Amino acid sequence: MSDIKLKIIDRDGVLHEVDAPTDMNMNLMEVVRSYELAPEGTIGICGGMAMCASCQCYVLSDHQLPEKSDDEDAMLAEAFFVKDNSRLGCQLHITEDLDGLEVELAPAED
Repeated sequence: MSDIKLKIIDRDGVLHEVDAPTDMNMNLMEVVRSYELAPEGTIGICGGMAMCASCQCYVLSDHQLPEKSDDEDAMLAEAFFVKDNSRLGCQLHITEDLDGLEVELAPAED
């Protein structure tokens, strides 16, 4: 069992340094929810199916990330506040390769 360190800036601009397990098949959206870094009901609304973009985040660090799936690409094409470094947190699975990842949560779409 090994944990990695993540830096997550919440929607209020507060930086959180958190530990994330690599052995539980979690994704970034689930880590954000488990640490309650976004109000309940505002992130992961679709349950991690790449269907709502509520877990959109901006990747700030220079990590090699998996390619976007067609579903993720299509969802980001319809989302608000999209930037070149936007990814869906539900599509970023926690692996040792993500150690030190820095992300900022995109604004809520309300």
